[in-house]
Amino acid sequence: MHKIAVLISGGGSNLQAILDSIDSGYLNCSIEAVISDNPSAYGIERARSKNIDVFILNKKIYGDRLSDEILKILSGRVELIVLAGFLSILKGDILKSFKGRIINIHPSLIPSFCGSGMYGIKVHKSALEYGVKITGCTVHFVDEGVDTGKIILQKAVPVLEDDTPEILQKRVLEAEHRALPEAIRLILNSGKQREGIK
Repeated sequence: MHKIAVLISGGGSNLQAILDSIDSGYLNCSIEAVISDNPSAYGIERARSKNIDVFILNKKIYGDRLSDEILKILSGRVELIVLAGFLSILKGDILKSFKGRIINIHPSLIPSFCGSGMYGIKVHKSALEYGVKITGCTVHFVDEGVDTGKIILQKAVPVLEDDTPEILQKRVLEAEHRALPEAIRLILNSGKQREGIK
């Protein structure tokens, strides 16, 4: 069975989507660790309810050492790291040690509305301000940049006339809950990591 880790910063609804996909048999993997950079993230409770090892690394305390601490915890323990609403930027040795084995979900169709400072509701506000007719979510490999890694898959979501950022965010999140398990399954079943999906 494949072993993965999930990194979170908030409510953990994408973590829940992964847990549900494991329970249903869609994903043949186990979550060996959940790491949160936010001690008050509700996702911590989701993980604990499934008896998953939880590590809380408060980004205010760990600062620049956060990536190194995550590497210490996960080295030799998992084959894939999934960023599921994780707001800290990974850097340094973890990117080398897990090259092609870290994925992230972003709430837009990259390369639109992504990069430094573009996360959460800001993404959906920007999409509405720009007037796009289609948005969505992207699962991609993590590299040294911010939202610059090779795209694994995308899900399109139509923008409706009466959308607010909050309404649009909810619809995109529903697409994320389908996209992230699908991407994990694709990677684990294909074995095509390192260089991305071809």
